[in-house]
Amino acid sequence: MKTIMAKSFQELSSKKQFNWTTKVSNEEHQQEVAEEDPCLKASSNTNNNTEDGKTDNIKLSSLKPPQLSNSKSCSLNTIYEDKTQDKKSIQESETSASSSVSTRRKAVVAKLKSVLASLGRNRGNFQQGLGTKVVGTLFGRKHGHVHFAFQKDPNSQPAFLVELATPISGLVHEMSSGLVRIALECDKTDEKKSTRLLDEPLWRTYCNGKKCGFASTRECGAKEKQILKAVEPISMGAGVLPGNDECDSEDVMYMRAKFERVVGSRDSEAFYMMNPDSDGVAELSIYLLRV
Repeated sequence: MKTIMAKSFQELSSKKQFNWTTKVSNEEHQQEVAEEDPCLKASSNTNNNTEDGKTDNIKLSSLKPPQLSNSKSCSLNTIYEDKTQDKKSIQESETSASSSVSTRRKAVVAKLKSVLASLGRNRGNFQQGLGTKVVGTLFGRKHGHVHFAFQKDPNSQPAFLVELATPISGLVHEMSSGLVRIALECDKTDEKKSTRLLDEPLWRTYCNGKKCGFASTRECGAKEKQILKAVEPISMGAGVLPGNDECDSEDVMYMRAKFERVVGSRDSEAFYMMNPDSDGVAELSIYLLRV
């Protein structure tokens, strides 16, 4: 057994020595060939240099900043221009929208102002004598025409003053014979839709069904104001006022009473004289009609 182990150990040592000697001999052979052929040495150096250069180039290329191509820069410029144009268009649309809103607001404000002004006018007219109870005064000179004036209060301005073509003497005769119905009619047109009935300038007059010419709406002048001022303390009654003016020396006949105003529609109103001694029957009634 000892002899077999000794033989195997000798064989392994001989194999190791053989491999070492072959390896050393190969390295010595390569060095000798390289010393005899300088071209191989140079090629090996160049290979090493090229490898080093490649690594340097890779390092430098990694340090260099990236450069954009011309096509990419053009596309970026176009995108920027498009964005600026979009912003401008949005701003213009916003300005136009704000201007339209402001014009609409102005129109709405103007309409509201007109409505409020009309309401104020109507309210003023209502305060002047367009309530349900008004003071009515019938007056005129003996040889003159009949005047009707309606007021809210005895000391207020007349809200409606109209002059009839009928003489005062004829109206007094009609009233002495019984009930009197006076109708004032005017024409209805599309242009008069916004006109109040009491603001109509011209009327056709009918007294107890008989046509009595025309009547016209008048402004309250100095003479009319003087007469109304003279009968202001009188709440109900009739009489004669002496003429004080040299030009108009005739006496003025008058009748004053309270009237009930009834509005049928925009085109019809009526005034009924309230007399406590007539058992609820109006001795004098005045109708305003737009036909």
